[in-house]
Amino acid sequence: MTRKFTDAAIAGIGQTEFSKASGRSELQLAAECAKAACDDAGISPHDIDGMITFTIDNSDEVNLARCLGVKDLAYTTRIPGGGAAAAATIYQAMAMVNAGLCNNVLIWRAMNERSQYRFGQNPQQQQMQYQSGNGTGSLLWCVPYGAMTPASWGALQAARYMHTYGVTNRDLAYVSVQQRAYAAKNPAAWFYGKPITIEDHQNSKWIQEPWLRLLDCCQESDGGVAILVTSLERARDLKQPPVKIVGATQSIPYNVEVISNYYHEDLTEMPEAKGVAKRLWAMTGLKPSDMQMAALYDAFTPHVLLQLEAFGFCKPGEAKDFVKGGGMAIDGALPVNTNGGLTGEAYIHGMNSMIEGVRQIRGSSYNQVTRRTVEHVLISSGMAGAVLEKA
Repeated sequence: MTRKFTDAAIAGIGQTEFSKASGRSELQLAAECAKAACDDAGISPHDIDGMITFTIDNSDEVNLARCLGVKDLAYTTRIPGGGAAAAATIYQAMAMVNAGLCNNVLIWRAMNERSQYRFGQNPQQQQMQYQSGNGTGSLLWCVPYGAMTPASWGALQAARYMHTYGVTNRDLAYVSVQQRAYAAKNPAAWFYGKPITIEDHQNSKWIQEPWLRLLDCCQESDGGVAILVTSLERARDLKQPPVKIVGATQSIPYNVEVISNYYHEDLTEMPEAKGVAKRLWAMTGLKPSDMQMAALYDAFTPHVLLQLEAFGFCKPGEAKDFVKGGGMAIDGALPVNTNGGLTGEAYIHGMNSMIEGVRQIRGSSYNQVTRRTVEHVLISSGMAGAVLEKA
C-alpha cells in the first residue's frame, strides 16, 4: 500500500503514582502506565505497533510487549540521554505516524530513580554507569576531574549566564515558589498541599554555592509515564479529545552535550533550545505569543529562564524579571509547568511535564488555564520540543 502523510495526535496518557519507594519493579511500572495510556485512549494494548523510550530505561521492549499482549511490533527505538529525550520521543512518534509506518505508538519512561538508584550521587557509586551510547558518554570528560553530580553540571552550565545578567539565587527562588504553588494544588504531586515561600527557598541548604540550593533542584522519584500517539483521524473516534501534534523538532548544535553542557561558545544561552525554537516556529508557522501555556524541562531552576529566552518569550537576561513579575503564574502572560514541574510534582525525566501539556489542551489540568482558551501549548526538553494544538 502506498504511504501518505498522516497527521499525528496524542490520544492517550497514563501514569503511576509518584513516590520515593514504589515497591515494585520498573517493568511493572512501565506496564501499568502503558496500560493506563491505552485505557485513556480506549484502545487495546494488542494494537500497539510502535514503541519508543529512552536509552537509559531499564525495561526491555520485548518484555514490556509481552506484558501488554502486543501482537506485532513494526517499529522500536530508543532516544539517547536523560531528560533531553522527553520531547524527542514525541518527535519520533509523530514522524512514524506521519510516514504511515505505525498506527499506535507507545512512548514510556519508568524508573525507580529514588529507591533503586540515585542520579544525584556520584555515578561511580551507583548501579547505573554513564556509558557511550546512552547519550551520557561525555561525562567521562568531567567526572574524573571532580564534576561528579547533575547539580555540579547544572551549576557550571548556569554560572556564566547568571554572572552576565546579574541573576542571583534569590531570583531563581521565584521559579521554585511558583512551581511549588502549582504542585500544592495537584493531588498527583509529591508536594501536594506543601507550597513554599521565598524565605523557605533561601533557607534551604546550598547544593552548589552560590548558584543552586536544594529547592532549585528536581526531585528523585519512582514512577512511570506513558503516551499513546496515533493518527489525528483515528484519535477523533477514540475516548478523549484529540491533541494534535502540530510540529516537533530536535536540535543538537556543535559542542552541545546532553548533560555536561558547558563547552559551546556562548554559555549565556541554551543553543539547543534556540535551535529547536527556530525549527519549530518555522515548521508550525506559529510564534511565542500564540502559546497559552508551556511545559519546560526544569531539572534545575536556571533551565527555565534559559528556555524562556531561547524560545523568544523573553529577551536575553530578562527572564528573571518576567518570572518575578508573575509571568509564569496561572493568570500570567505564560503559565509554565502548571503540574508543579520536576521540582514540585515528580522527576520522571520530564515525561510528566509532557502529559501536563496534553491535560491543558484537554482542559483537565488541576491548575487549568482559564483566563484564555488553551489552543496551543509548547512542550520542551531542551534538545527537542513540540507544539500541541486543540484539534
